[in-house]
Amino acid sequence: MSVFKRTTKELILKISDFFDNIEIGLLVFREAVKSYLEEDMESFKRHLEKIETLENNADRLQREIENDMITHSILPQHREDVSLLLNEMDEIIDTIKESIREFIVEMPDIPASINKEILSLVNTSACAGDELIPAARAYFTAPHTVREKLLKVYYFETETDKLSFDIRKHIFQDMKDIDLARKAHLRYIINHIERISDFAQEAADMLSRMAIKIII
Repeated sequence: MSVFKRTTKELILKISDFFDNIEIGLLVFREAVKSYLEEDMESFKRHLEKIETLENNADRLQREIENDMITHSILPQHREDVSLLLNEMDEIIDTIKESIREFIVEMPDIPASINKEILSLVNTSACAGDELIPAARAYFTAPHTVREKLLKVYYFETETDKLSFDIRKHIFQDMKDIDLARKAHLRYIINHIERISDFAQEAADMLSRMAIKIII
């Protein structure tokens, strides 16, 4: 059963576009970090520009969606929940932009020996966000399927935690040729990457509660 009780085509399209921007942002995030590790700064800067555009689009769509729900009295019983969900999901694209800006501003010196591990962390953290999108879409069309779609979000968030721990442990305990300041900087960058999966989990928790409220 859909949460939409009447024709709201324009709002449905805006919500879909909002999710699209986050989904594409997760893809660009992967490519941006890959470009940085390959020292392809021209490509990296292009990816940063794309992410900034996507983040601006998401912010605009979020405002328009919330305004439309109020102005046209759409989803009155679920309006607050939907607004909170959009805000949680917007944190994902915001964090992506912040993370990439940290790279361009601070230029972390990442040892080539851990490039593979960093890319794996980036991909796993982004996967948590990837798996959130179909569950969020399902909330508006088939809320009874939401909870099962969220299982992979929790899986990838847990895997991200494990990878982050292993990389940080390796940096601080095994990489004897790196000074403490550089190690601390690497930890800071790793934490930024990890936050994407954390926000995905928070949105998943909220989405699960929202779906239950509709079903019962």
